[in-house]
Amino acid sequence: MNTEKVTARRLTAEEVSELGLQDDIFVSAGMDGLPLDCYAPAFLTEPGKNSEGGSFAVRTVFGEVIHILPDNAEEPGIWVADKAGEEIEVLQSAGILLNLALFVPGGNKESLESLYSAARDAFGAGIVQRWSEETVAVPDVKVDLFEEPARGRKNTSGQNRDRRALDIYPTRVRFLEPSEGWKFIIEPHKEIVDDTPTI
Repeated sequence: MNTEKVTARRLTAEEVSELGLQDDIFVSAGMDGLPLDCYAPAFLTEPGKNSEGGSFAVRTVFGEVIHILPDNAEEPGIWVADKAGEEIEVLQSAGILLNLALFVPGGNKESLESLYSAARDAFGAGIVQRWSEETVAVPDVKVDLFEEPARGRKNTSGQNRDRRALDIYPTRVRFLEPSEGWKFIIEPHKEIVDDTPTI
């Protein structure tokens, strides 16, 4: 494990309620329910003043969302860097996990193998791993992707549409998520024709 020693102090619930989303904090490190005897850098998911009941939702830099009661002596609590505090072990990020969806024009087994070997050459054979592989034939078609309110009124014009992405392949849509309270509308791609008269 990659860790570093950081001097920090434990915060009370009252102190945490004064924190914002940008404040750096440390919480107990744990991944997929596996507790680790160290801490992880984190941020509050909403300003501390908005939390109710003394429980705070925190997201670590590794994507774990946990709920913490800072004043509970049985929990590791929430810590902040402070030179007057005590030394704690903080887990460091060792790398980045990429989930890639690759579009290979005229893709075949040979072209995929050359992609993998190029990635291994760039990052190292022991680094690049194929966790799951799904080969899907992709039609050569583009679509326009819009967002609309999930509960829009009927017979309204399309003025409330928010154009999210242009010229997108349909299979890529399933890797995107609509904004909260919005839904995706997919339509065949139409080229934008500027018919503004010129002089």
